[in-house]
Amino acid sequence: MTELRCRKTETLEGGKEDEGRETEPELQTAHVHEEVKVSRGQGDELQQKDEDGSEVKDDDDGHKQKESNKPRTSVKTPSTSAFLQRLVRVFFGCLAAVACGMLYAVYLSTYHDRKYWFSIRQDLEREVTFQEGSGLYYYYYKQMLTAPSFERGFYELMTDNKTVSGQTINAVQRLYLYPELITSFIYKVTGSQDFVEPIYFYIGAVFGLQAVYVTALFVCSWVMSGTWVAGLLAVAWYVINRPDTTQVDHAIPLRENWALPYFSCQVAALTGFLSNNISSATEMFCYITMSATTFTFLLVWEHSHYVLFIQCFSLFLLDSFNLVPSRKMADIYKMYLSSLFLAYLFQFQNITLLSSPLLSLLIGSVLARYFQKKMKMGPLARVMKLFLNFHVGFTVGITFSCLVKKLLPGSESDFILKLLEVKFGLNTTTDFVTNFLLCQESFQRARPDLFLRLTQASVLPFYFLVLSVCVLSALQIIYKRMSQPMKTKFRPEDGQIGAQPEVIYHVFHTLFLGVLTLLFDGIKYLWTPYVCMFTAFGVCSPELWMTVFKWFKLKSIHPVVLSLILSTAVPTIIGFSLWREYCPRVLAELSDLQEFYDPDTVELISWIRSQAPVAAVFAGSPQLLGAVKLCSGSAVTSLPLYSDIKLLRRSEDTYQVYAMRSAEDIYKILMSQKTNYVIIEESICTELGPNRGCRIKDLLDISNGHVIHDKGEIYSFSKHGRFCHEIKMNYSPYTNYFTRVFWNRSYHVYKVNSVISFQY
Repeated sequence: MTELRCRKTETLEGGKEDEGRETEPELQTAHVHEEVKVSRGQGDELQQKDEDGSEVKDDDDGHKQKESNKPRTSVKTPSTSAFLQRLVRVFFGCLAAVACGMLYAVYLSTYHDRKYWFSIRQDLEREVTFQEGSGLYYYYYKQMLTAPSFERGFYELMTDNKTVSGQTINAVQRLYLYPELITSFIYKVTGSQDFVEPIYFYIGAVFGLQAVYVTALFVCSWVMSGTWVAGLLAVAWYVINRPDTTQVDHAIPLRENWALPYFSCQVAALTGFLSNNISSATEMFCYITMSATTFTFLLVWEHSHYVLFIQCFSLFLLDSFNLVPSRKMADIYKMYLSSLFLAYLFQFQNITLLSSPLLSLLIGSVLARYFQKKMKMGPLARVMKLFLNFHVGFTVGITFSCLVKKLLPGSESDFILKLLEVKFGLNTTTDFVTNFLLCQESFQRARPDLFLRLTQASVLPFYFLVLSVCVLSALQIIYKRMSQPMKTKFRPEDGQIGAQPEVIYHVFHTLFLGVLTLLFDGIKYLWTPYVCMFTAFGVCSPELWMTVFKWFKLKSIHPVVLSLILSTAVPTIIGFSLWREYCPRVLAELSDLQEFYDPDTVELISWIRSQAPVAAVFAGSPQLLGAVKLCSGSAVTSLPLYSDIKLLRRSEDTYQVYAMRSAEDIYKILMSQKTNYVIIEESICTELGPNRGCRIKDLLDISNGHVIHDKGEIYSFSKHGRFCHEIKMNYSPYTNYFTRVFWNRSYHVYKVNSVISFQY
């Protein structure tokens, strides 16, 4: 053994001049990979050393035989052991991810049943629990189940003349009803009607997608950090902050509850695709998953192209700073364009997708990449490339957007711009629809209690820590890249968290979502799950801690060792504190028997079912009309769809019953919509909300010019009284046009007289 070591040393010294230039880069590269792998817990250090040792030569045949046999044995055992360890980690990680998703679905189902007493309610009472007008989507699911065939039901939805009075609409395109189409098809094909009720199958499908949602968050955090402990922590934070991460508790059929699970899967696949150390097969799998989920996401939610625009802009920045291989960015742009094209076809040539900012950005980015190929290389090439990317991208994007506005005047982009101008104080308006949308909670600024809840759950402090480290490291890497010539091949930075493209992408993405959350409270349902996933990745990532310690240049303890210790200890401490404080609360929610019951609405729907004609048309608030349509099937004057400007204008006309208008004016408006019955809600007529300027009657007074400003105070004045109050007095001329046919504590229903009776 001693002789072998001596001969090995002599051989290395003798061949130093011949092989020095080859050995040094190999050792240096091996050292870099060795340190990174140790930080990720892969444990391939022994294998690397053995592979280096196998290159030693010996003149003696006996020693040569011993030396060649020994490394083969030592290499084989560690590689098999490392493979088995990795296989076990992947198996238990996948098992934990699936278990988290299934447990969350069971938790949602149990909580929903406890909150609404769902299992012991009648069908009508169950359907009333679909709040915020979301029950309208479930109505079309029921309609598909009662259709004689899937083809016939699909055709009836495309030519629907029984929903909005006086209009024939393509409900599939207008309401994005593909989830209901697919769910009803699966329900019939699988024969589920023999053992499960339709409503349970529907909500079960939504809860199952929520399970996919948290599983995708688990996988995304796991892929970035290298340990599935990060996935467990991400899911725990997601469940604890459920009021700020999902709306599935109270409005199950909402489009975002169907769409966001697909977006979460798309983000997880994109994270894997951007990673540097993946095989070609894994990269292809991520790309296919990313393409399929992007297309599905565009197909099931009307606001999906805005969300993808934010994501695409984050990737555009990565491409501009040359942080992602050009081949991958080209594939990503192709994926976006093909998904948009397919969604455009499946949505019956929806012009909203053509006028979307996503398409404008994609066209500008593709042209910018084309012009980059014509650039000459020089010392300022990277700076010129960056300037060219931004200039061409934005110039072409804005030009294309303006061109689409001219060619497609029916697009909603003009209205969105006016809405943003009023939102940011650049303009003022008395328009009811604009002010009505800005008064919705989702368009308000994020409330401080959101950040208080995230801080109490320990998410926000660690989020700022992780984000700060990643931003500083990313800026350091970007500066190095920009200061090097164009032809330079980048060597992986040793232990830098900012050198990973997927990390920089998430930094950009979470920053943009965070800024938008400060401006629009509704964005929190996108940002908060992202915060949970990103923070869990950071505290569990050895690379992040190693980046910090290398900045401080610690000499007493090796950064790799200390980073491994902290990436294990910190998540353990956080997990224990969360379990001790929040586990009893979560279990208490399941044991607490709540009760949601709306007897007045149930009484109203029962009267409509039994007393109103089948062909009757009802007018009222869009949220209530969604429940009326679901439970009775009657035609309505408007729908609870805030992305359709035409329907919002019809809602404005219906809301005039709460304005200070004459009986004759209201009668003409309702007759123009072919209304037979109008429902007046006490909660709107006598609303005493704290935000006085955002009440329905206040918005109507502003729009109708019935507002007087006197000494800093705002008063409403008109020669006519408020219609919803005056009609209850039962005097002429109100009794000439309307006849009360039903009332309770919450609702008053008036029949619109087809023949005016002049009674005094």
